[in-house]
Amino acid sequence: MRESVRILRFAIVGTLNALITALIVGLLMHIEGEHYMIANVVAYVVAQIHNFIWCKFWIFPFDADRKKNTIWHEILFFACAFAVAYAAQFLFLLFLVEICGCNEYLAQFLGLFVYGAINFMSNKWITFR
Repeated sequence: MRESVRILRFAIVGTLNALITALIVGLLMHIEGEHYMIANVVAYVVAQIHNFIWCKFWIFPFDADRKKNTIWHEILFFACAFAVAYAAQFLFLLFLVEICGCNEYLAQFLGLFVYGAINFMSNKWITFR
């Protein structure tokens, strides 16, 4: 698969994940009155499950050049990639809200870009190499 196709597919799935995340954050923060940090954690975990399925079967499908990993290895590597990307995003979120005084909703949105870039690179080079 050409890299441009892979990036386009990642952008499509990433957009769906962003919508899932925004919907959950909005529901939890605005309707349920949850703290922005709890809303963030819940939203990213739910979107991550959606993300793994699409990454495994559509963005990084198995090809003959890739070393075959078991599903458990891929889940472990995917979880590690998520942890790194999520930690960077969460620290960015805290920085924007707590230090810069940024609006919590805007900070959540901007954090999606930090998360997406790190998550793509981690999964491309580690999980589904």
